[in-house]
This record gives sequence, C-alpha cells and structure tokens, in this order.
Amino acid sequence: MSNVNLLLFGIYPYVALAICIIGSWARFDLAQYSWKAGSSQVFNRTPAEHRYMRIASNLFHVGVLFILAGHFVGLLTPEAVYHTVISTANKQLLAMVSGGFFGVLCLIGLLMLLYRRLNDPRVRASSNLSDILVLLVLLAQLVLGLLTIVASAQHLDGSVMVLLGNWAQAVVTLQPQVAAANIAPVGLVYKLHVFLGLSLFVLFPFTRLVHIVSAPVWYLGRRYQIVRQKG
Repeated sequence: MSNVNLLLFGIYPYVALAICIIGSWARFDLAQYSWKAGSSQVFNRTPAEHRYMRIASNLFHVGVLFILAGHFVGLLTPEAVYHTVISTANKQLLAMVSGGFFGVLCLIGLLMLLYRRLNDPRVRASSNLSDILVLLVLLAQLVLGLLTIVASAQHLDGSVMVLLGNWAQAVVTLQPQVAAANIAPVGLVYKLHVFLGLSLFVLFPFTRLVHIVSAPVWYLGRRYQIVRQKG
C-alpha cells in the first residue's frame, strides 16, 4: 500500500502538472483558435433561456472560484501561520461551513449546465465528447468534495485537514515520499477527491478548461472604439 500511495500521491502530482504545463504550451502554440471557452450562449433564443443560462453560469462560477481559492489557501498555509489567527479545529469548521455553502451553489449551477447541455438539442449537437466529459468529472469531483465534509464531521479536531495540508506542502516543496506518508492515514473519500483533482490537471490542456487562464487583460490597454450613429 505504501508503494501505491507513493505512486498516486507522491509521483502522480508531478506527472499531472507536467502534462498540464507541456500540453497547454503545445496547444497554445499549435492550435490557438481552439483555446476558448466554447460558450453555448449563442443558442439561447428566449429571455427565459438567457435567464436560465445566466443563473446556472453564475452559480457554478461563483461556487468554483471560492472553492479553488479555499483549497489553495487552506492546503498551502502552514500551521504556524494560521495558528496566529485561528485554531486547527476552528479552521476545519470554517472550511466545512463555507465549503459546503459554496459547494452546494456550485453543484446546483453544474447540474443546471449539465442538464442544458444534454437536453437542449442545439447545445447537444454543438458539444463534443470532451465538453460532456469535463462536466461529468467536475460533478464527480464536487460530489466527492461534499462527501468529505460529511466524513470530516466525524472528527472535528482537524487532524485530517492537517495531514492533507502537510501532503500538499510536501508536494510543493518536492518531497514525494513525505507527501505519500502524510496522506497514507486519511480515508478513501479524501484520497479519491485528491486523485480526481490531480486528474483534472491532466484533462486541462485537452478541454475547454484552458479558458481559466485566459483573462482578457489586454482589453484594459486597448484604445476606445469610436461608434457614430449613421445620419
């Protein structure tokens, strides 16, 4: 089992990150026109469809942005730093409440988007396999994340959160064996959540997820367009 933990949680993170970086660079270099969100908003024909899309998209994006920020700060902040403002147990409780709230928002938005993509004939016809695959993987990852909240309610001392934080920090500091040792004692639901999260890095360069890193900041420096009314 120790070898499995080393492979999946000590070595696989670097493999996933390498595929993400190299694959993204290759796609941007070789197929820039495919680097897009692939929005299906153009298929909305009625005000009701526009409203449905806006609600679903806002719920999903607000939820997922908060979740990503929470994971980044929660996993990579050392105990010595956050203990100056909050205890381990209270940090876990804060993560459970806030993560649960935004996780449910994200889940509602994601289910609405998935329903629209599978049941609207025009949207379904414009979708490819990767579009649907990404939504299904995100759904599985989100459900696993919510299940970890249920599992965390069984031990409110924050011990598992500490182990997961130590795992992430060991990965960042290039200590794969230490990372594997830290994650070994945690429950299966946490390991599945971590593994699927790493696998999203593998899928990243080959799907519409690439639009996450494509903020249109160049608009800020672009000259104003002058529009004159005819006549």
